[in-house]
Amino acid sequence: MATQRFRDQVVWITGASSGIGEALALAFAREGARLVLSARRADELERVAAKCHGAPTVDVVTLDLADLDALPAAVETTLARVGHVDVMVHNGGVSQRSLIAETKLSVDERIMRVNHFGAVALTKALLPSMVSRRRGRFVVVSSVMGVYSSPMRSAYAASKHALHGFFDSLRAEHSRDGIGVTMVCPGFVRTNVSTNALTGDGSPRGARADLNAKGMSTEYCAAVVLDAVHGKRHEVYLGGREKLGVYLKRYAPAVLAFLLPRVKVT
Repeated sequence: MATQRFRDQVVWITGASSGIGEALALAFAREGARLVLSARRADELERVAAKCHGAPTVDVVTLDLADLDALPAAVETTLARVGHVDVMVHNGGVSQRSLIAETKLSVDERIMRVNHFGAVALTKALLPSMVSRRRGRFVVVSSVMGVYSSPMRSAYAASKHALHGFFDSLRAEHSRDGIGVTMVCPGFVRTNVSTNALTGDGSPRGARADLNAKGMSTEYCAAVVLDAVHGKRHEVYLGGREKLGVYLKRYAPAVLAFLLPRVKVT
């Protein structure tokens, strides 16, 4: 039987209909969490919800992170249903596979809107309730691309860098209010993220990259995340060789700058 580290805690997960989000939902359910699952597709959320054995309750809240004006109402409705949120997992997002010179500005804007501003809007709407309870944690599924950047991911890396800037500030501003932040920085994971990644004209790439196909499992990623959240970690990195880029960026940036144009990035 799984440990019950999150028993009866309310955990809200965006991007919960597949990939890392689905794995997180199942992992938190096994540990007794009350779940709120969000994504755009209600049918896929219901599929995941049906698998969340061990969760006392599972609420499905469909939302589009790009629809910023609708997010505060989604938070208000959700709080009315579940009372409070202990852990907000910002996992929803979209990736990119295109060169800067070939990427329309509208694609940059969409990626920033979904990956960064969607999380910011939900956080701003949810934060007052956490502060009033003097309790809560934001878990942000960023990427190693939130620490360094690579070719073909300019807007994606920018959106992840922006998340680090925003949530590092939030942690500093509200640590005395009992609010914590855990930044999660995975490398390559076996999901459809590269298949759904936007190309220069905004269309999906439509094919899984070899590096993602050979990446870590979503189950392993979820297990690391739950350990990090329980341990109140500020930041955690996970992956294969791509994780080394984090330390090269910090200690040998010139070496990283030399290597990045020469390594396979798709």
